[in-house]
Amino acid sequence: METSFPNRRWLVIPTTITGSINFSQVLQDSTGSLRLSVDGTQTFVKYEITEVTESYTVSGVIAETGVQTTHTVEAGIYGRPSIYSPEYPEYNHEEILALLSTEAWTKPIVIDP
Repeated sequence: METSFPNRRWLVIPTTITGSINFSQVLQDSTGSLRLSVDGTQTFVKYEITEVTESYTVSGVIAETGVQTTHTVEAGIYGRPSIYSPEYPEYNHEEILALLSTEAWTKPIVIDP
C-alpha cells in the first residue's frame, strides 16, 4: 500500500517548547495554528523531508569562476526542523492519523438525549 504524503513527517512535542519552533521550517505558521492534545500538554509540527538512501557524489563547474567542484551527499534524512530531537516521536501520515484518533487527542462526542 502506498503511503499518503510519503515525504511528510509529524513531530509530537511538549507545548512547553513551542516558543522554540522556527515556523519557517514547518508547515504551520504560528503557535495559534498548532493543534493541542486534549490535556494541552502536547502539540505537533509537520514538515517535509528528503530521504537519501545511498550516498552519492555531485560534480560541477562554478559558472562565474570555471572552478570544478565535487561534493558528496551522504545518505540520511534531510529537512527536519531545528526543533527535531530523537527524544520526541516522529510519525508518518498513517501513524499520526492513528494517534490523533485516540482519546488523548480527540475529545469524545457527547450527544445529549
